[in-house]
Amino acid sequence: MFANGAPCKGGVMIVYAVHVKVIPGREQDFIEATKRNHENTRLEPGNFRFDVLQNAEDPASFMLYEVYESVEAVTAHKETPHYAAWRDTVADWMAEPRRGEKYDVIAPTKGSAW
Repeated sequence: MFANGAPCKGGVMIVYAVHVKVIPGREQDFIEATKRNHENTRLEPGNFRFDVLQNAEDPASFMLYEVYESVEAVTAHKETPHYAAWRDTVADWMAEPRRGEKYDVIAPTKGSAW
């Protein structure tokens, strides 16, 4: 569903859980760069959520929880200057390649619930 309650393409929104492990000591740098990406992504018309989470037991582990209304919105996000700046800025801080998992949304079914 779109934010206005209309059904989205295929009846589902798209969620990505992106797992990131940074080099110890670069956590705060990663947080600052990722918050800038978060703030700009939340302004994108096809983005419903962009949560930045830090593992409580391993402060070098993060998860980005991203919800988009369509594949097109995901594609548009990856073409933005703020995403490119984030990707290039954090690349050398990765302890291992980031790993994204794609999910389809089961509930909530209304975009207004996000």
